[in-house]
Amino acid sequence: MVSLNPPVCEFGWKAKDFKLKGVDGKDWTLQAASGEKGLLIMFICNHCPYVKAILPRLVEDIRQLKSLGINTIAISSNDVINYPEDSFENMQKVAREHQFSFPYLFDETQEVARAYDAICTPDFFGFNKDFELQYRGRFDATGRGEPPPDNTRDLFEAMKLIAETQAGPQEQMASIGCSIKWKEEVAN
Repeated sequence: MVSLNPPVCEFGWKAKDFKLKGVDGKDWTLQAASGEKGLLIMFICNHCPYVKAILPRLVEDIRQLKSLGINTIAISSNDVINYPEDSFENMQKVAREHQFSFPYLFDETQEVARAYDAICTPDFFGFNKDFELQYRGRFDATGRGEPPPDNTRDLFEAMKLIAETQAGPQEQMASIGCSIKWKEEVAN
């Protein structure tokens, strides 16, 4: 397993529109997902140990962010042929088991991951209400293990700041996670 760090925030980069099917059976777009004060788009998957390590706390933080006017969507873009644990059916199962209060979308073509230049799972994109990127950093200091005693809620605090000021923190720590599992190119 390769661990990767995505680049840090390119402030003001505009969110790209999309239309993806959610585990709830609905088609979701950027506008439909938007919150009053911002939107968190996160690329996750079912099998990644980095995602698994933070998932219960992530789900709780997202519930709290919703009350601040920040909506969230999760997108899984992994190749499900070589990584069947990330299949749509398994996405539905994970969303039910963890009681996701946010849409979990399947990027089957991987076009959305490419449009966002998603690098790893998890990869977080925090936008203000005008869909301008204000945060691209880590969830916290956990990595794949247990939270350290002096753990900070980096993602939550950044999104709270965006809700309050429409601007993200100037200092951001890059996320770390498993690489996006890209589909193998088919030769013609």
